[in-house]
Amino acid sequence: MNIRIPFQIALLVCALALSYFFRYEIGLLTPPSIKVGVLHSLSGTMAFSEKSVKDGTLLAIKELNEQGGLLGRSIEAIVRDGKSDGPTFGLEAEKMISEDKVAVVFGGWTSTSRKTLKPIFEKFNHLLFYPLQYEGLETSPNIIYTRAAPNQQIIPAVKWAKDHLGKNFFLVGSDYVFPRTANAIIKDQLILLRGNIVGEEYLQLGSYNVNTIIEKIVKANPDVILNTINGDSNIAFFKKLRDAGITSEKIPTMSFSFAEEELKFMGPKEFVGDYAAWNYFESIDTEQNKDFVRNYKETFGEDKVTDDPIEAAYFGVHLWARAVRSALSFDPVAVRDALSEESYSAPEGIVYIDRETQHTWKTVRIGKIKADGQFEIVWSSGKPIRPRPFPPYRTKAEWEKFLLQQRNGNE
Repeated sequence: MNIRIPFQIALLVCALALSYFFRYEIGLLTPPSIKVGVLHSLSGTMAFSEKSVKDGTLLAIKELNEQGGLLGRSIEAIVRDGKSDGPTFGLEAEKMISEDKVAVVFGGWTSTSRKTLKPIFEKFNHLLFYPLQYEGLETSPNIIYTRAAPNQQIIPAVKWAKDHLGKNFFLVGSDYVFPRTANAIIKDQLILLRGNIVGEEYLQLGSYNVNTIIEKIVKANPDVILNTINGDSNIAFFKKLRDAGITSEKIPTMSFSFAEEELKFMGPKEFVGDYAAWNYFESIDTEQNKDFVRNYKETFGEDKVTDDPIEAAYFGVHLWARAVRSALSFDPVAVRDALSEESYSAPEGIVYIDRETQHTWKTVRIGKIKADGQFEIVWSSGKPIRPRPFPPYRTKAEWEKFLLQQRNGNE
């Protein structure tokens, strides 16, 4: 009896294993899905802009699943809310990595959220795709930056504005890392361009208290306003700007975090003639972009628009998928190593990851707002520009000292 029971158990185990193998081979047993994290602000001040970026990510995941998934497995999106709060982003990212066991995370918007996420992904040696233009002065082996570095947005836009709009600039932004660092870069650049800063003001993220800023702009009477306000504070800023009689004909605004999504929400007519600097506009006239716009609208509604952050989130997923196929693995390190060999024909054009910095080679564009809420592209670099996270106006050590002063609150 004692001899036969183990023998019978062994037979049962073999039978179950053969049954599993047979069912898997003939397609009766589906392999488990691969989980990926989608982490954006779905509430709070940044939800105004971030909800649609989440949608761009989900569209790409949907397309991959319709094509059969990756390595024989479907993709399951784990969506979490960063609540427009840096510490919340950090907590949710840790849950995704430790509890949900995601293969990758797509997300973040503000530099505050990214600065919170960076040490977490480095601690776990995991992989984050960050889909926003930002102030630069950073690299990480665990972050893929799919949006613009300063030399792919801020710097060419300021040069174009100086050449075409005037030399006297008023800087206005939200009070956190990206706007303050962007404006430090702009001030360094304008010294070389012989431009003038006639004012510099900041607004708390999410604040509508813009009256004092508008009064200072009216008094300074600049040639151009350079706008790095983020989130729904833009609504109050532009409304009060128009109430004060400042139109695009009198003083044009060049925005760095304001695109088709925000225009649709606020109504574009009052903003006709103002400018924005991005790498992607919905108005790009290519078949690749037309397909993307059509698919986005069919999925989320014909009244929806695409914009630069949405498109960056979208192609980031497809770049990740290409690297997964090349690596034959979902392992974050293996995927990261494979990314430097990949390119993708995105709606904005060909994009590829710079091996040295893990930033994306991108084409730069400047758009002028039209009455229909779209942008007329008035200037383009014509080809992808190599990313330079550290602008050449200071040494890397000097920029790192600047960031330390920012963290300590010493300007």
